[in-house]
Amino acid sequence: MHDSTASRRDVFRILAGAAAFAGVRPALAGETHIEKLIEEARTHGAISQRIDFISAALRGTHYLGDTLIGGPKKPEVFVTRDDAFDCVTYCETVLAAARAHDIGEFENALRELRYHNGVVDWRERNHYFFEWCRNNIENKMCKAVIPDGAVDIEKTVDSQIGLPPRRFTMRVIPRAVFLANKDLLESGDVIGFVSHRPDLDYFHSGFIVFGPGRVLLLRSAAESHRRVVDEDMGGFLARYSVRYVSVLRPQEPATT
Repeated sequence: MHDSTASRRDVFRILAGAAAFAGVRPALAGETHIEKLIEEARTHGAISQRIDFISAALRGTHYLGDTLIGGPKKPEVFVTRDDAFDCVTYCETVLAAARAHDIGEFENALRELRYHNGVVDWRERNHYFFEWCRNNIENKMCKAVIPDGAVDIEKTVDSQIGLPPRRFTMRVIPRAVFLANKDLLESGDVIGFVSHRPDLDYFHSGFIVFGPGRVLLLRSAAESHRRVVDEDMGGFLARYSVRYVSVLRPQEPATT
């Protein structure tokens, strides 16, 4: 019974995405849950508080990679789901819900976060987290947090999914500088962890949150835990020998 119910939810989500790709607004399978979180979050003031509320409500949700649909020779499908995330789709879903007053605004924000200029196309998807950061600064959804001591590094990423190699110059924060500037951080900031691999820009992303006594925590969809969890930031940095991070601060939607 449980497995068949889950399967039906997934099918509805895929169909909803296909309808969106075709230009028809679907009824989202996750709409009831997301809509409820959007409504409840509106009472939580600033966007950082809304992110904290929504991201916390999704703790325990399953980790699942490769949830997006599309490829170089396969039509892109606009996927929305609230039952499983990878680290980036978790961040996107929370940010989109925190920016929205209703499901229509949630869908629009999710497209803008996931795709360059909001164009649902595989080649416009932010495949690299560096591009995700750059494009979501460009569209004013986020701004970079750059303390004194940030440095530039270069990466040449060589994707195995059909994209040409790309060379990035990245402004990043050394681990010691990051930990020494905790007072500059806010709950709800997005953090990306730079990979040691020469052909990969970042290996993980999530939200900065604070525990009792302003203990610095990472809230993310963690493959190692197979779900959305909070964990000690210092422990995470040490366990993966993180040398550099990037931090983005989500911005309030422009008022019209």
